[in-house]
Amino acid sequence: MEFGWSKDQAQYRERVRSVIARHLPEDWAEIHKGGLASPEQTAAGRKFAGKLAEEGLLVQHWPKEYGGGDGLPWEHFILGEEMWPLGEPRGAQYMNVNWIGPVMMHAASPEQKARFLPPIVRGDVVWCQLFSEPSAGSDLAAMRTHAELKGNGTYVINGMKMWTSYARVAEWGFLLAKTGQAKKEISIFLVPMNSPGITIRPFNGLVEDGHLHEVYFDNLEVPAENRLGEEGQGWDIIRYALGYERVGVQRYEIVRRAMDQAVAELKRQGRFDDPLVQRDIGMVLAATEASRLVTYDVADQRSRSASPNEDASVARMTAAECIMAMNNFLATYLPEVLSNEPVNGDWQLTWAYQFMIASAIAAGAYEIQCDIVATRQLGMTR
Repeated sequence: MEFGWSKDQAQYRERVRSVIARHLPEDWAEIHKGGLASPEQTAAGRKFAGKLAEEGLLVQHWPKEYGGGDGLPWEHFILGEEMWPLGEPRGAQYMNVNWIGPVMMHAASPEQKARFLPPIVRGDVVWCQLFSEPSAGSDLAAMRTHAELKGNGTYVINGMKMWTSYARVAEWGFLLAKTGQAKKEISIFLVPMNSPGITIRPFNGLVEDGHLHEVYFDNLEVPAENRLGEEGQGWDIIRYALGYERVGVQRYEIVRRAMDQAVAELKRQGRFDDPLVQRDIGMVLAATEASRLVTYDVADQRSRSASPNEDASVARMTAAECIMAMNNFLATYLPEVLSNEPVNGDWQLTWAYQFMIASAIAAGAYEIQCDIVATRQLGMTR
């Protein structure tokens, strides 16, 4: 069996690298300091994603009828492997091309597709994900935010969401709300984030300033035409979306390149020959390559239009394991990453450590993924 990249895939990667070399801002390291959700990086992300779009690289993996290139999921993973170790110069656009757009193709009405997909194809819109609540993190069905349909064809929504990335720079929100009494009687709403009735409060956390927000809905009015799918039937759409989200960030590649940088720094310090250091590096790299292969299996299944299953959760678990292995290694052998200062002038190593702190929680907590695999894939009882 051939595990290497095809000629076309290798050429695609070189095209991506060429665009990065030509269009990544010279002051990218300075722009990146503000964080993924800063106004500066959001603006830079729009511009850079626009260049990718002009080159036919941003949504190459989408069908042509929606503005893509009829490519396979491999192009999406290759693109992510080149973007994320650099600190993701697409900014919020990565979420659009990873799962917002595919969910629209899967569940939106023709009118919604015509309205929402073209700006994503151009790299010119910021979405945020309004899923989690204080009592409903990875257990989304426990949410309390509710929507009530009034006689004038408008939903009135009340509640709150938290852990929301990009909220204060987003034009649109992908909002989940209860529309009935049953636990999974959930509907999806596409909400303009400048609507009256929305209050956004940023708060500090493990990641950079401006990345995390609480979002409150106080009698927010949303027209029924902005509901995605049928009322109360959002759960299947959400599961479809989560299958994309859980492998949307190529964390294994961030870890791999960060470890290459860590090895170079340890060699510079004359510490690489320590057998304990080499043993622990090997453990991290083994976990990283396991995560890569499991994630590639998910990509292969998508390329063959296989039925959705829980392998995305397995991939999410292996990603969390290589993340934790890397962070433990860096904290032990290169504690410089605990500060905000670059390690020997290299900001990417510090960023990889700090970005990954919350990555065992984001996109589905590790423990929840274990439960999903145990119950749904292995048939174990709760």
